Amino acid sequence: MGQFEYEEPLLYDTFPEGFIWGVATSAYQIEGGWDADGKGVNIWDTFCEREGTIKDGSDGKIACDSYNNYEEDARLISEMGATSYRFSLSWARILPDGTTGTLPDGTTGTVNQAGIQYYKNLLAALKSRGITPAVTLYHWDLPQALEDQGGWLNEDIALWFEEYARVCFREFGDKVKFWITLNEPWVQSVQGYGQGTNAPGIQGIGDSLYIAAHNQIRAHAKAYRLYQNEFAATQNGQCGITLNTEWGEPEDPNDPTHVEAAENNMQFYLGWFMHPIYVNGAYPDVMREKIDTKSELQGFPESRLPEFTANESAEILGSYDFLGINFYTSGLGFPKVGDITIPSYFEDKDADAKPDPNWYTAGSSWLFVTPFGIRKQMTWIKDQIGADVPIYITENGFSDLIGNLDDLHREYYYKHYINQLLKASVLDGINLKGYYAWSLMDNFEWASGYTEKFGIHNVDMNDPTRRRTPKGTASFLKKIYQDNGFVQD
Repeated sequence: MGQFEYEEPLLYDTFPEGFIWGVATSAYQIEGGWDADGKGVNIWDTFCEREGTIKDGSDGKIACDSYNNYEEDARLISEMGATSYRFSLSWARILPDGTTGTLPDGTTGTVNQAGIQYYKNLLAALKSRGITPAVTLYHWDLPQALEDQGGWLNEDIALWFEEYARVCFREFGDKVKFWITLNEPWVQSVQGYGQGTNAPGIQGIGDSLYIAAHNQIRAHAKAYRLYQNEFAATQNGQCGITLNTEWGEPEDPNDPTHVEAAENNMQFYLGWFMHPIYVNGAYPDVMREKIDTKSELQGFPESRLPEFTANESAEILGSYDFLGINFYTSGLGFPKVGDITIPSYFEDKDADAKPDPNWYTAGSSWLFVTPFGIRKQMTWIKDQIGADVPIYITENGFSDLIGNLDDLHREYYYKHYINQLLKASVLDGINLKGYYAWSLMDNFEWASGYTEKFGIHNVDMNDPTRRRTPKGTASFLKKIYQDNGFVQD
């Protein structure tokens, strides 16, 4: 294996007392009920209708039908030993028009009480089984009515999101004490408004994605400050954001240019969103310098990377109670001089990354099994933002293409990744507070449709009831969860 060994000796120890063990999903991937009980259309409903956007031509109209199976979901969560469930709310199910304000056509948006009742029913089902909810306000399913007004490219969306968050805090805050504003804004920006491979399918890899990211950060801060100012004192909850990242290892750790390239990759990826919120209210210096310089050389009247106003920086900086991290894989960073004639996020970095050919691959082409990376990532984060910020792993998981119940490859992945987190906690002093496995069940994997399966439970998509069946991983994780770590038999 060269530099990295898969079979590092396991550490037998336990996570801190009170460590949270959970499992995660998102609304569009599992709910179905796409037009049930007054739900509005969202950008994934629309995106899936465009020919060629989804690998198998599928959609999330029914998905796992959790709209009708939420009590079964709660039972599965309980039986696999998880004590917390991270799920997302469908913005368009709660506010079909995205807002309660007046729309361009003169109509007034409404609050959909049936949608609110669905989530209250889900919360009641979780409570009856002693499962703590961890709720994400936005997991990529923007109401189409707002996308029609520019979506994340319209600066007003920070106010629309604040309004939506107020409805959610008001309606569910007595039951929900753990709020995540946004899930993986990097993906929404790069794939949704840059490459166009995710909804809403906009291509703007040199400009639009930076605007979408900018407005997501502004929206996050608005929602966080709203919670702190109007709800935290009475509801006693906490609020943060979930960012995704991949560990960047230098391809040649003895070559300073490779070390610098790996660092640039990290700052353009995780630092892009983490730096404004957790460090100093601004984008990483390397992003500012490279994009400003290249924008000028390319003849743009101003930088393609927006700037926060002084007031926005003050609102954004410190807008967290914790940091959520979604982590799956790693890459080897190496220098690559960007093509100055192409305004592009990928050219702006002057760096690139690739997998080691010896790394095992999951069912997703981008997912390589790199347990060492998650521990190194935790140390990098601590070095950037300090040791005091509580960190939750809000997603971590493995895909295959078959969905076998005998899923030893998934057990292997979880065993080594979770053990590396144990080392980060016990040996490195990382302030880890919880772990959420992705995902509770096989579901709609975005542009890959139903071809990639991340589930701890198999879902029979040919069965009208969407019958769920535990895979081997369910009992494997149950032991880790109940032991609060790794205990030698």
